[in-house]
Amino acid sequence: MPTPAPGDACPGALRLHEAADGHLARIRIPGGLIPAEAATALARTAEELGDGNLDLTSRGNVQLRGLPADAGTELAARLTEAGLLPAPSHERMRNIVASPLSGLDDTGHVDVTALVTRLDAVLCADPATAALSGRFLFGFDDGRGDTAALDADVTMLATPDGDLALTLPGVAGSLRVPPGQAPAAAHAAALLFLDAARASTARAWRVVELPPAQALSTATLTELAARVPGARTAPAPETPAPSGGPRPGPTPPREGRSALHALAPLGRLTTAQWRELADLAAAHGSGTLRATPWRGIVVPGLTPARAAQAAADLARAGLVTGAASPWEGVGACTGRPGCVKSLADVRADARAALDAAPGGLPVYWSGCERRCGHPRGTAWVDAVATGAGYDVAVRPADPAADPRPAGRNVPAARLPVALAAARRFSPTTRPTRHDAVRKEREQSV
Repeated sequence: MPTPAPGDACPGALRLHEAADGHLARIRIPGGLIPAEAATALARTAEELGDGNLDLTSRGNVQLRGLPADAGTELAARLTEAGLLPAPSHERMRNIVASPLSGLDDTGHVDVTALVTRLDAVLCADPATAALSGRFLFGFDDGRGDTAALDADVTMLATPDGDLALTLPGVAGSLRVPPGQAPAAAHAAALLFLDAARASTARAWRVVELPPAQALSTATLTELAARVPGARTAPAPETPAPSGGPRPGPTPPREGRSALHALAPLGRLTTAQWRELADLAAAHGSGTLRATPWRGIVVPGLTPARAAQAAADLARAGLVTGAASPWEGVGACTGRPGCVKSLADVRADARAALDAAPGGLPVYWSGCERRCGHPRGTAWVDAVATGAGYDVAVRPADPAADPRPAGRNVPAARLPVALAAARRFSPTTRPTRHDAVRKEREQSV
């Protein structure tokens, strides 16, 4: 059986990561889709094996922290029973993000929800895809422009004519496929990446890491068109403006039903909060939760009255379910004491500065230069602990563009002023990361 890419140390459900607060497990949840019963099992596992919290990641996955070093066997058994570990050999590569409100409102062109499940099944059934790294990412965007901005390795973007356009980082053009062929096209693209990665002497975990000699190109799209029935090459689609994640609160009713989006402050939920969401989905919704890459949970299938009542109940429980919350757009890595590399308790500092710098650009707090889990697809305020304070800067949506410094080693007392000024800044639109990669490759030929 193929093995993961050498050196790929991404944690998983079976490969635990040793942190300062115990061991960490990252459980992949394709598309963020979690049956309520499985969600309840996760809460019980977090209580009985972990620290009693569940953390949401920037890919809509779930992390358990504070696990004992010998928890692996018990954790695997519990996850398997809950249906969250269908293919142990593939568990770390099941990274699929999808528009969280797809099919729940009238914004998108195609409901991509079922395509997530189909792609996951195709990937898990192929022994070759077990070689994908834990960093490789698939994205389904229903046309609203949310997940298309997340720098996936294979993006499937719904178009107004009902097709999906497959795009690859740094590659001009797209592959147009009918929805039914989208999982096959994404699977075939991943296999071509693996072929290119094996042909390279450099380590490449993601498409943008392939060296120029093995880089994917328009010829890749032509080859995909020959492999996937009904596919054709086409110009790149007009990319919608990045919409970010869904706003907190109930959605407008569609066919008599609403969805409720609850944000978790700093991406962390207690088991009590998690259970309240799972119970709501089981008793009054469609029986499924949707974890989002913006560290929230969507509960579909509620009546408008129940959604309004649940929004009030969840707000009292400490979740964000309405507009004008200072928590909206604020994120942080684990920080101290959970991470040995962190130079500050970033979560405590974020809470202390919260009310003084509300609104504006998203702000993300990082305990070190690694910036684990930082925002993608949008401009954001970068607050990085230095040990003597925080370096504050505005980072454009394009990660290749230069940041705009707003303060170095800013002490805690001055952070609110620096953050408030930075969050009001409107960066100029710059070329996308894909444009930068394409230009670099063209120059190297």
